[in-house]
Amino acid sequence: MTKELAYSATLTGASFLLYELKQVLKLKEQGLSDSEIKKKVIDENVFEYQVTSSLKRIVPSVIRRGNVLDETLQEWVLNSPLEVGKIINLYAIMKTDKLFFEFMYEVIKDKLDTNNYLLEKKDLNVFFTTKAEQDENMAKWTEQTINKLKQVYMKLLYEAGLLRDKKSGELNRLLIDQDFKNYLIHIGDTSYLKAMGE
Repeated sequence: MTKELAYSATLTGASFLLYELKQVLKLKEQGLSDSEIKKKVIDENVFEYQVTSSLKRIVPSVIRRGNVLDETLQEWVLNSPLEVGKIINLYAIMKTDKLFFEFMYEVIKDKLDTNNYLLEKKDLNVFFTTKAEQDENMAKWTEQTINKLKQVYMKLLYEAGLLRDKKSGELNRLLIDQDFKNYLIHIGDTSYLKAMGE
């Protein structure tokens, strides 16, 4: 799936959103369609936001993440311990965001493979500069957009448990549930496991 996606900056408006993903999956379980879910979330403020203006922007991203998870993974997000849900959410973010997947695969995987547990500012800078040189659409992004994405990437790593400390950039290995690991291998998504440092 990742192969067909173009680079996008939608993550600037939609970060980890695990709670939101769970709410969407509960509605999916009830048999609601994507458009019904979107309407219900916005009309009834299902995510319980104090300010609902960001809902319209966030809901499509969360629905996309829910749609890349099959029934088994959806069930795990809803019924497994929080740590398992976090890792499946990280997987769903990679499945729906090509640039973030490449960041995980090219930067984080490389760091963990070489037991280098320090993510530095320059790692992010080099990654984004290189991608902008390779992609003319991305080359048009503003510096503000790129900086926001860098912040979001750090936040995602932190919330997923891959980043121990946002200030120091100290990385952490994820403890990935064996059933989830086996399942991803079974469905042929080993590249996502590797991107998470497995």
